[in-house]
Amino acid sequence: MALRLTYFGTTSVPVEVEGFTPDWAHDKSLAAIERFEIFHGNQKIPLAELFKVSGDPGDQQFHFEGNLAGVHWLGAHLHTGSIQIHGPAGRHVGSDMRGGQIVVHGNVGTWVGGEMHGGSIHVKGNAEHLVGAAYRGSIKGMTGGRLLVDGDAGNEIGLCMRRGLIAIGGTVKDMLGFGMLAGTILAFGECGIRAGAEMRRGTIGLFGARRPPLLPTFRYATTGHFQYLRMLLAELDGHGLKFDPALIDEQLDFYHGDFLSHGRGELIFRHAATA
Repeated sequence: MALRLTYFGTTSVPVEVEGFTPDWAHDKSLAAIERFEIFHGNQKIPLAELFKVSGDPGDQQFHFEGNLAGVHWLGAHLHTGSIQIHGPAGRHVGSDMRGGQIVVHGNVGTWVGGEMHGGSIHVKGNAEHLVGAAYRGSIKGMTGGRLLVDGDAGNEIGLCMRRGLIAIGGTVKDMLGFGMLAGTILAFGECGIRAGAEMRRGTIGLFGARRPPLLPTFRYATTGHFQYLRMLLAELDGHGLKFDPALIDEQLDFYHGDFLSHGRGELIFRHAATA
């Protein structure tokens, strides 16, 4: 039986629940869980002041319910267990997570999966900016795990990414994959400007019907089919991410870059995409 956490707060002041995870709660009583300290603005309060708590934490499953758009750091630092968020969620969902699973049945704010190291996040709505990104002043973004967004996402997706997979089912905005060192980012809708800027290695697949402007520091390499991408697309299909199935058999254009940063990165487009 899962632990059910129903948010009944109506405050406009940000609420932060950093460190409240299934691996922390699994051996705690409901009374101890209700006393867990969260932040309401700059004030510490017990969890029970804003959440109704019921169920059993022993199986390391959380179910959050309610309008959680103003609640931040849900699932941050998760190591094991699973979290289901039924509704919108705030910033930093799954930040610095090491393992486990988070599913969001709604939209999320900025920095979902910020600097995550492992596990999986699936957002069944839209995400704002900086998905899987490094925090300001940091040189390492996402270093592992799988991060899926069914809908649209904002700017600087995968900023300074080191490893792992990010897949966006809808559109993305500017500076996707900026400063990537490794890993894979796939976007199935249209993309904004400066994709792949300063990437050193890694792969970015931009599979919208319209090709975004290409930086002059990328060079055409070849056109063809790539078996590893077929396998990856089949895996994403198995996880429920929706994309045009014709993509699996289409020819793809392959570019190298950014030659301002050693030029070992890969940009991949649909051959039939219009400029």
